Amino acid sequence: MNGRIYDPANGRNGAAATLCVRDGRVVAESALDDSALVFDARGMAVLPGGVDMHAHIAGPKVSAARRMRPEDHRDAPVRRTAATRSGVMGSTPSTFATGYAYARLGYTTVIDAAVSPLGARHAHDELADTPIIDKGFLALLGNNEYVLRCVRQGEAEKLVHFVAWLLGAVKAYGIKVVNPGGVAVWKDRGGNVAGLDDGAALGVTPRQILLALAQAALDLDLPHPVHVHANDLGQAGNWTTTLDTMRALEGRRAHLAHIQFHSYGGERGGLPASRVADLAGYVNAHPNLSVDVGQVMFGDTTSMTGDGPVGRYLHQVTRRKWLNADVELESGCGIVPVAYRRRSHIHATQWAIGLQWFLLMEDPWRIALSTDHPNGASFLAYPAIVNLLMDREARREACRAVNQRALARAHLLDLEREYSLYDIAIVTRAAPARLLGLAGKGHLGIGADADIAVYDDHGPWAQTFGRPRLVVKGGEIVVRDGEVARDVRGRTFSVEPPWDRAIEPDIRKWFRDFHTVEFENYRIDA
Repeated sequence: MNGRIYDPANGRNGAAATLCVRDGRVVAESALDDSALVFDARGMAVLPGGVDMHAHIAGPKVSAARRMRPEDHRDAPVRRTAATRSGVMGSTPSTFATGYAYARLGYTTVIDAAVSPLGARHAHDELADTPIIDKGFLALLGNNEYVLRCVRQGEAEKLVHFVAWLLGAVKAYGIKVVNPGGVAVWKDRGGNVAGLDDGAALGVTPRQILLALAQAALDLDLPHPVHVHANDLGQAGNWTTTLDTMRALEGRRAHLAHIQFHSYGGERGGLPASRVADLAGYVNAHPNLSVDVGQVMFGDTTSMTGDGPVGRYLHQVTRRKWLNADVELESGCGIVPVAYRRRSHIHATQWAIGLQWFLLMEDPWRIALSTDHPNGASFLAYPAIVNLLMDREARREACRAVNQRALARAHLLDLEREYSLYDIAIVTRAAPARLLGLAGKGHLGIGADADIAVYDDHGPWAQTFGRPRLVVKGGEIVVRDGEVARDVRGRTFSVEPPWDRAIEPDIRKWFRDFHTVEFENYRIDA
């Protein structure tokens, strides 16, 4: 009671009010009786639980990164307590530590943005072992051989049926497209694609794959549109490919992931420069598009990507150890340790580009805070990022420590905007929940999931968002004064195959007749 509620989905901007919870939901005050537990949040900010719509926290790739980097965990133990189990932190924390650490920041929902269908069982096992937070994952389909075969043969209807079946079979939440066609080329002949009309494996182009899967998501009325990791990630000059990708969608809904890594000007092979103004201008003018940022923060982390050729490229650039894994007929993965340095021209440019995206997007409902954990930084950097967005002077101070030539080319210091607490509640809660189609998340209206974060906002913003006074998950108090007080089990989200909304009236019969998936070299009997 008495807390200042920031609930943008319901237009509440800091007015003091009483928030009531019963049976894991937000309810009207009349639904409670005198036995209700009361927490006095006078002078504190009350927000919905945080929603991270793009992270990597489970599955074969994350387990491989944990094994690959033992030095990353050595000095970061999580001790067992009366309320928690033991684990390790680092850039790829163990399952227990991941859930606890997110909860300690006030986050209650996390989506893993890239799991191969063949790795789904592994991912589900790890997600079930990740405490407190609700979670789900997106299935990698942009280089799936059967998808490419349907696209090549012009079998749009069969593709929709296959996607519906696959999402249901692996219990995924949506469709992820990573470097469409490029990973298949990498696995086939060690190459890659750069533009949307480059030839890919099986004789289809990235443009054809992108459009087919974007349309499939629409035809199936999935809660979240196709989630796109565009071609040519990380290369100077790749902003033109990103703009082509946006235009190619022709009004179809799509979410562009870790957009910072796709916003580089300059000459290919040279130093990157910012082209955020051009791309943000296009997104601002096209409401079918949304983005998450993939903010880079300085320090040591681990790059993990379903974009196999990018993994190799990072290995060549950094000369650090490299893991490559190919998932037969589906996808790939590359893992490389990365250290982002303030004095590096490239790293300072990446840092500035991410902040530019936040400051140039006119509609905060179509941009979400992410570090593409752990690629740009650990999710533990979220309080520091919030501080940079809300405090212009803190941002200017941070700019003094980075490569000045890179900073001058990015024009970050020309941007005076400061985010309000209401804006932060949008980009960390309300917007990602809405973009994901999670109706019970990201708001505090009647009937919402009782996921609540209470912050004492009298100190610097990094301190405020780094240590909530109280976190409630599903109506249970799980964090008090920054420490985990209770270990509860979160849910795992998935989409049920939307049979009643599919374009085939009797899709069940179609699947009964669809017994065999045929490939060139062998058969899979369903």
